[in-house]
Amino acid sequence: MTDRAVGEPLIAREQEPLPFGEEEVTGKKRRVQGGVASTEAVMSSHTGDNSDLFPQILDLFVEPGSRVADVTFGTGVFWRKVDTSKYDFLPSDLKTGVDARALPYGDDFLDAFVLDPPYMEGLYRDTTSKLAGGGTHDAFRQYYSNGQATTDSKLKYHDKVVDMYMSIGLEAHRTLRDGGTFIVKCQDEVSANRQKLTHVELIYGYERLGFYCKDLFVLTRSNKPAVARLIKQEHARKNHSYFLVFVLKKSKKLPYSNFRPLLASYKVK
Repeated sequence: MTDRAVGEPLIAREQEPLPFGEEEVTGKKRRVQGGVASTEAVMSSHTGDNSDLFPQILDLFVEPGSRVADVTFGTGVFWRKVDTSKYDFLPSDLKTGVDARALPYGDDFLDAFVLDPPYMEGLYRDTTSKLAGGGTHDAFRQYYSNGQATTDSKLKYHDKVVDMYMSIGLEAHRTLRDGGTFIVKCQDEVSANRQKLTHVELIYGYERLGFYCKDLFVLTRSNKPAVARLIKQEHARKNHSYFLVFVLKKSKKLPYSNFRPLLASYKVK
């Protein structure tokens, strides 16, 4: 019920204080937030490219002076707008002779680990002639692949993508210190006409290794991707990718689980 007459306009009123304090109910003092109002906070969704967003992620999660390994450095796109002198920076990739699945670092050696392997199953074909990114898309292969066929796995299609991420994740677990930061770039894909939500698979997969997914960033392309030979569209075209930020917990139970027992309790009859 309300004492406002019919047709009377709503007027904002100051909220009346409760007749009792929070301490009287909970036995705890009320928490007062510190800080100041700002519009400069880092946001979870961005439109642009990797070199715009990546420095913000570093500033938020990696302390200056940290020992940081980018194990899929490539052309260094992530680092174009980063002052690498702020870190003990260790770039490497296959072209420098370092396989991210067998790193030359000792256990618990790194503070932060950056990973951006090829995320399309078409870049893991067993013959060079079948590799995605040929012809007018050769630059794509240059940025996201070493241009070589993949013959060291019996897996097929999207499973090769997941295997690469998870295999390198094992090295991240070994080389990162407890509490270290694991920054992963990925993109979902459609493989064999099936939707593959790579970022979801990695969140669950890495959790099984002891990584807590602390944050997620969505990066949307500023230009529209071209579509070749479109006859009938079955899935939305991917124009966004993800940065996943994990924290490694070796000595303690994960502070939060995305693999909640609650989810497993729901069963179809």
